[in-house]
Amino acid sequence: MSHLKGKTVIITGGGRAVLKDGRCGSIGYAIATAFAKEGANLVLTGRNMQKLLDAKEALERLYGVQVLPVQADVSAGEDNEKTVQRVVEQAVDTFGDIHVLVNNAQASASGVQLADHTVEQFDLAVYSGLYATFLYMKACYPHLKKTQGSVINFASGAGLFGNFGQSAYAAAKEGIRGLSRVAATEWGRDGINVNVVCPLAWTAQLESWADAKPEAFKANVHMPPMGRFGDPEEDIGRAVVALTSPDFKYMSGETITLEGGMGLRP
Repeated sequence: MSHLKGKTVIITGGGRAVLKDGRCGSIGYAIATAFAKEGANLVLTGRNMQKLLDAKEALERLYGVQVLPVQADVSAGEDNEKTVQRVVEQAVDTFGDIHVLVNNAQASASGVQLADHTVEQFDLAVYSGLYATFLYMKACYPHLKKTQGSVINFASGAGLFGNFGQSAYAAAKEGIRGLSRVAATEWGRDGINVNVVCPLAWTAQLESWADAKPEAFKANVHMPPMGRFGDPEEDIGRAVVALTSPDFKYMSGETITLEGGMGLRP
């Protein structure tokens, strides 16, 4: 029996998206699928309610789990603490506890050079990524302490390698890495493990970026050595599920880089 059966997982940015060929095109939805296959109940957040409802329909029908979709957006000028607290309260009211938090949501204006970046574009990346991660971690902390749960946050090679045209995105992602390391240090005594995943998978967002800004795409995205991009579910979702296992508690605080076919690589 899976250690996740009947447990509650919050996944931000969990709406369903598809590639041109009809395959799964969203890391958030792929992670949700991987957890659903393990019997976990899901709280999915996002800006687009229809994508969340599409995810709910498919996951409940295919895997027999319960899915709570909650429309929520962390952005400049909003009462973001109230928004996040509402999500957490609905999760606890519906399922009783929170066992895993996956901070996947992130928006950005990729392909815009630093000198051309506007404050609004910078805010978009920092609020949707760094602030959202911070606020969800704070709001979930008492519940994760109770369940000795797990946090998986998402960073990126954009910050690790300084990708061209991704200044705000890279800043948000590096902020998330720093925040996660501090949380791993402070929360380890509470039995909470905190990890960061830096994924490279072929998604609908990446596909759209390649179509809209081919030069920026070519400058930043390179084929992994194994000759394929990661699969959102098999390479990313399954690895995220693995990081919630008691066997991985010792890896708290690590940054995991996931490339096509590469598996777990600190």
